[in-house]
Amino acid sequence: MKTIDKSTVKEFNLQRYLGKWYEIARYDHRFERGLHYVTAEYSKRPDGKIKVLNCGHQDAVDGKEKCSIGKARPSHNGQPGQLQVAFFLSFYSDYNILELDPDYQWSLIGSSTDKYLWILSRTPHLDQNTLNQILEKARQRGYDTSRLIFPQQPES
Repeated sequence: MKTIDKSTVKEFNLQRYLGKWYEIARYDHRFERGLHYVTAEYSKRPDGKIKVLNCGHQDAVDGKEKCSIGKARPSHNGQPGQLQVAFFLSFYSDYNILELDPDYQWSLIGSSTDKYLWILSRTPHLDQNTLNQILEKARQRGYDTSRLIFPQQPES
């Protein structure tokens, strides 16, 4: 059985991470199954937590937008790049920022298990060279990148 490196980035600035991200790739899972034009938007809440707004379209052409609102907070262990996210009551899951562009233009996200993996970008599309570099980083960590699906995004 292959070991997965789930360690997070060593430095992380939450303020720089806030804003809109486009989902470039993900492992398939039930709560996003069939969604395209997927985005995640992070913003500060008055209580100091982070509002998480995830949206996507069931049909990339004319499907209705489906959104989920959640909340996030830094993990209790104070590890940089590790958040906890909840969409259902107070059941928090780990959100691990495994790799992050120095200019916060793309990120590789995992969890405490190897069942989840996402590639996010500030733009709807990444150039092939950048995407290949991210995929290689994921493979070096032990992730099976052949399991990634690439949802449609709007043309820029």
